[in-house]
Amino acid sequence: MASTDKSDGNTSGTPIKYSNTEMPLGGTTTSDITVQARVPSEKDMDAGVETSTGGVKEGVTSPAEEADVYPHGVRLVVIMVALCMAIFLTALDQTIIGTAIPKITDEFQGLDKVSWYGAAYFMTFGGSQPSWGKMYRYFPIQTTFLVAVFLFEVGSLVCGVAPSANALIVGRAIAGFGGGGLATGALTIVSFSATSEKRPMLMGITGSMYGLAAVCGPLLGGAFTDKVTWRWCFYINLPIGGVSAAVVFLFLKLPSSARPAKATLREKLLQLDPVGVVLCMGLIVSYSTALQYGGQTMPWNSSTVIGLLVGFIAIGIAFAAWEVYQGERAMLPLRLLKQRRIWVNSLYGITLGGSYYTVLYYLPIYFQSIQHVDALESGVRNLPTVISVTLALIMSGGIVSKTGHAVPVQAFGSALATICAGLYYTMNTTTSTGKWIGYQIMGAFGWGVAYSIPNMIIQTTTPPGDLSTANAIILFFQVVGGAFTLSASQSGFVNEMVHTAATTAPSVNPATLIATGATDIRIAFSADQILGVLLAYLAGLRVVWAITCSLAGVSFVTTGFASWKRIHGGPTAGVVA
Repeated sequence: MASTDKSDGNTSGTPIKYSNTEMPLGGTTTSDITVQARVPSEKDMDAGVETSTGGVKEGVTSPAEEADVYPHGVRLVVIMVALCMAIFLTALDQTIIGTAIPKITDEFQGLDKVSWYGAAYFMTFGGSQPSWGKMYRYFPIQTTFLVAVFLFEVGSLVCGVAPSANALIVGRAIAGFGGGGLATGALTIVSFSATSEKRPMLMGITGSMYGLAAVCGPLLGGAFTDKVTWRWCFYINLPIGGVSAAVVFLFLKLPSSARPAKATLREKLLQLDPVGVVLCMGLIVSYSTALQYGGQTMPWNSSTVIGLLVGFIAIGIAFAAWEVYQGERAMLPLRLLKQRRIWVNSLYGITLGGSYYTVLYYLPIYFQSIQHVDALESGVRNLPTVISVTLALIMSGGIVSKTGHAVPVQAFGSALATICAGLYYTMNTTTSTGKWIGYQIMGAFGWGVAYSIPNMIIQTTTPPGDLSTANAIILFFQVVGGAFTLSASQSGFVNEMVHTAATTAPSVNPATLIATGATDIRIAFSADQILGVLLAYLAGLRVVWAITCSLAGVSFVTTGFASWKRIHGGPTAGVVA
């Protein structure tokens, strides 16, 4: 297994020295090891050049050799079912709450914290990804996965019993932290559960869980909300997560190559970059809080909002400086971020991911407020989106595996998503069924076909020693994009809604408008006010669609900076995690 250099871009073929803490996952360590290795350059990776160490191709292991150590038959099937359940739960938590949000706003009386229901989950889910990647490198994979399940279950329970909006937000944050570990862990376990020949197929199966969750989320959320209570959107995680944990505990037997890297406990903890994680969380919290307060509960020029925005900038500078100072211990190593395939796909992930999550959260608000349907019917009306996303996710892996071309698929998906968001902007109170179905099919196919491409590129072009960290970086930016975009969308939605209502419904108290849940507007306001309120809602939603369109458009532009060369095989081809 090739090792990675602590320095940036060594391509000279000269000996590279490793300390006892810098070996890749599964590597044997001594206090000071010198190996003759050529670290692939960015140019090599973009071109799909394979490097070697000692005459053995990097990342290529004999199938016969691998078959002796990897699970197979019934054991492999059982493990894969458990991992699919874990991925399904983390993805379901991103989609199931969308159709429940209007009812939650009714119970907790207000729209002002809608963005936090999603942002709190995305904040900890994405912010913890790089640290979870290192935890799976330095600690036993099975134990780390079980800890992640426990945290996810605790967060889900807190959400289910939450007596207030603030308690729900805390639960979402805990669940997001655990969910980040589940997502990273499932992909890591798959990498150590099959030969390189089977790995692409297994990755495709686990990836399809995102599509399945997209289908089931709105329907389950609507059914629970209308027939039982929205709290079952979170209770459902408890038995499924428990089964997944039990299977992994009882059946998972990993090969020797999956053993943790050797290091002192102090070094392992330092590798998790706790200061970086805290700064990252502070960055997201200060940004989200400023946008939640600004123009809603406080004026934009208030000392609190200005202080939060200044804090956001200051923490951002401190976070960047700290990551540079940390070097290889950083949660986002600069050595990797400087590589084109990493920074391009990170920017792509944060923009495309942000636009996608915005649609998942605000399309149900359009259906339930503007078109006046219940949560279950809203879930049914979301089916064109979720079915298209599912089919596109399955197709994208096949297309890239067959052709080896990934960036054209990204560009195509971004173009469709951009056009769709522009069409969403045109929707009003009388938009026909045919139009909103057609818009969803087009946009969802675009988001679905492109969303997982960054991970495919990383799996194919990243040296084994950096694979878990690189994957975690991409997931980090995809999910943090959702957190930042949801906060911006919520701020734009509420501010524009209040501004427009001053003209369309001047008799409506802005505080009452903000405090009224999306499904209660026809109850809270009189017949002569409701049309003006609906027009205000539409104006707010148009700001959301404008943000969505802009982000999808930027994701399209980023593909121009990517390498359009054919990647040498399908996802994970020739790569050992």
